[in-house]
Amino acid sequence: MHANRQNFDGLRVAAFESRRAEEMARMIEKLGGQPSVSPSMREVPLEDYRGAIDFANRLLTGEIEIVVFMTGVGARALLAGIERHVDRQRFLDALADATTVVRGPKPLVVLKEWGIEPTHRVPEPNTWRELLRTIDAELPVANRLVALQEYGVPNASLVAGLEARGANVLTVRVYNWDFPEDTGPLEANVRGIVAGECDVALFTSANQVRNLLELADRLDLGPALCEAFERIVVASIGPTTSEALHAAGLPVDLEPEHAKMGHLVAEAAERGGELLKRKRRVVSFLATPPSNDPDDKVHDSLFLRACRREPTLRTPIWLMRQAGRYMPEYRAVREKTTFLELCKNPQLCAEVMITAVNRLNVDAAIIFADLLPILEPMGFDLEFAQGEGPVIHNPVRESLDVDRALELESVESLGFVMDTVRLTRAGLPGIPVIGFAGAPFTLASYAIEGGGSRNYLFTKTLMYRDPGAWNELLSRLARSVARYLNAQIAAGAHAVQLFDSWVGCLSPTDYRRYVLPHTQDLIGRITPGVPVIHFAQGNSALFPLLAEAGGDVLGVDWRTELDEAWQQIGFDRAVQGNLDPLLLLAPRDELCRRAQQVLDQASGRPGHIFNLGHGILPQTPVDNVRALVDYVHEASSAR
Repeated sequence: MHANRQNFDGLRVAAFESRRAEEMARMIEKLGGQPSVSPSMREVPLEDYRGAIDFANRLLTGEIEIVVFMTGVGARALLAGIERHVDRQRFLDALADATTVVRGPKPLVVLKEWGIEPTHRVPEPNTWRELLRTIDAELPVANRLVALQEYGVPNASLVAGLEARGANVLTVRVYNWDFPEDTGPLEANVRGIVAGECDVALFTSANQVRNLLELADRLDLGPALCEAFERIVVASIGPTTSEALHAAGLPVDLEPEHAKMGHLVAEAAERGGELLKRKRRVVSFLATPPSNDPDDKVHDSLFLRACRREPTLRTPIWLMRQAGRYMPEYRAVREKTTFLELCKNPQLCAEVMITAVNRLNVDAAIIFADLLPILEPMGFDLEFAQGEGPVIHNPVRESLDVDRALELESVESLGFVMDTVRLTRAGLPGIPVIGFAGAPFTLASYAIEGGGSRNYLFTKTLMYRDPGAWNELLSRLARSVARYLNAQIAAGAHAVQLFDSWVGCLSPTDYRRYVLPHTQDLIGRITPGVPVIHFAQGNSALFPLLAEAGGDVLGVDWRTELDEAWQQIGFDRAVQGNLDPLLLLAPRDELCRRAQQVLDQASGRPGHIFNLGHGILPQTPVDNVRALVDYVHEASSAR
């Protein structure tokens, strides 16, 4: 298929449009697709219109100043439901005197039919977020009564956004969503998608998503349908529908430039074939297990046994940033390339880690990579500036910027990381390989601050000011990171570590509200049976919440004694840590004394992995690092 040619080229296309089902089918067929359009919902008028009648009477008395129309169908149903109880013309005259806001073109058409020119029109893509932005820019609502004509399903985020701006909100419901009277075609589409008889699925509303999944559950096909969507192209008409798909754990592969049905079909025809090939390559890659040496003893390695809290002959040790600037071999490689170029060169990444593991004799290898390259395919302009560290040139600063953060639907653009996993594993037979990624809060902080920060001013401002935008950003990051880590596991990583390096700036209350649900969701998506190391630093008060968020192993920094931290975390988890990295600059006897203190605090309990409380510093002598590894091996063997 040619990218500049709008043609499905014979692809099988499922769609769930109801009112315009026949038009949708004709469009798909005209563009070379095989349509299977099954209506998924219908509007059912409410039996009790008392709420709508109350709204009309309050409008007539001048109590209601602002009226927001969300849908054309709802606007017509509202008038039909009340005109037997209030005078139609008096109602329309009162509505014309009020301030009116229309969310999109359909309610605009209805109001014009009534002879009313709306006061404000919400721009594309006509979501509740654009509605709130329109209000922010043009319409103060504080201490004013706002009547909101709702969808069939109430929009809690919109109501909360209006109330946060000081509005008194009166919700006006006029219909509910239900299944079509004949669900046979929809059932057939569910079974066809599960059976692999579909290449592209088109969604034109969030309620289609909910009804489709509810029907699949009734047919005992819910999990199978969700799995099938990973193998086909999923196209969403706009942000609200995409949010519903993401909330259900489903992918969104395409969203048109304009949130209109014609644009959706045309862009799916233009890009569907290419997206389908790419997606199926990724699915095939993820389904292919890494090569497995029959003599591989990794499963019973000290490191993985400790992750599972099984007894070990001695304490395993590896060190964060064990391949870094303190090693001359690494500096020699870095002289030839930039840091970002190095991260994207799997051969060099594997080389520096293999060199470090062999030189130090540690018990595990973490891949050489960085937290931030995942942000590039998500739409961020990343640069590692000389002497400044990472810089993001287009940071998220306002709520509307969140829409620029693209969810990572495919790991193909990060294939260099998976190649690094494979090469590192191949070069270190018998040594466990750890993959890693940044946690949602830490990645969000980088994306919002544009780099490092001391006070997280922009991060906390967005978090407190617009929880809806904050949760959307972290949700996208959580799902993206889960796909990324699972791809590393598929490439051969034996365990993964989640770095939440900056989350210590939060109080327990803020962590529970703004971070815990997203980290918990991420960890819950990781391939079962693969150990997850959850590392955060800077705030010991978070330990119980970090354990609640998840992870088989909790990383502990040096600010808390290991035994105290383990008790707060719970002895049902393994722990990793926790020597102060600066002790590697201390005299050798002091270094060994403090390492012994950490071992003593672990008390030989199964589940301790020796590590630093953070990464090795560039000024550290290599011989001191090797001396630490040797001491931990010898001292823990003698216990």
